[in-house]
Amino acid sequence: MHEMSLCEGIRQVIEEQARANGVTRVRRVRLEIGRFAGVEKPALEFAFDVVMRGSVAEGAELVMLDLPGRALCYDCGKDVEIAHRLDPCPDCGSGRLMPTGGDEMRIKDLEVV
Repeated sequence: MHEMSLCEGIRQVIEEQARANGVTRVRRVRLEIGRFAGVEKPALEFAFDVVMRGSVAEGAELVMLDLPGRALCYDCGKDVEIAHRLDPCPDCGSGRLMPTGGDEMRIKDLEVV
């Protein structure tokens, strides 16, 4: 389950930021997750609760914010939103797209006590 290792990385970032900013408790963690990130949200939620035990984020609420897939169309030059990596351009129908977003996962912000 790679979601467990993702949560271990999240915990490391949270702990580093808590130490740097004198935070003793994190109440909420908001993650931005791209459509193509390959993250199983139920597994991530389970892993988050397990991995955060004993940390400043123990018991914190995990909020997952969905980011759309994005691509640059080589034919019409537009930056477009796509639901699947191999979708055609929704504006001109071209299949010549370069994905530009949707595979990211990052901490958007932390709500602290």
